[in-house]
Amino acid sequence: MASKLLTPKWNSGGLITNISHSAIISKGINSLLLDVDGTILPRSDVVIHSSVKEWIRKAKSYFDIHLISNNPSKKRISNIANQLNLSFAYKASKPRVKELVNYINKTSKNKNEIAIIGDRIFTDILAGNRLGIYTILVNPIDTAGKEKPYTKVQLVEDTIAKVIGGINI
Repeated sequence: MASKLLTPKWNSGGLITNISHSAIISKGINSLLLDVDGTILPRSDVVIHSSVKEWIRKAKSYFDIHLISNNPSKKRISNIANQLNLSFAYKASKPRVKELVNYINKTSKNKNEIAIIGDRIFTDILAGNRLGIYTILVNPIDTAGKEKPYTKVQLVEDTIAKVIGGINI
């Protein structure tokens, strides 16, 4: 059971910007929950790379998009959301699902229409799988819009996930 909770429905093997919008649409998805730190920009940064801005701009034509972050800084996450003209939740405490449920209730979406995209197995993917929504794992992004090497924490998460039969990054 634990291995299923730690396995994304789709391991993209790349950055969010490498994901085709049409591929997401083909899964019946019309709403995206996007993690912030590591997924759309590096932790502590406030400048979003132009490739990510463009991906999100195009995605807004197809999907309702909401940012969902564990980051405790309302000011920072609000700043990022304002740059993209998106709604947001901060201090989400993923893998807890409260903020994800709040979004579903607010929008009256069905779970099978929603995907969460994130770079962390034990927060983003676990939260999405606990709730039964579509989960997409991406690689972390750096300030230049390129793939960032995994942190020590992410390497430990990967090792634990492998040991219990979850995702193999």
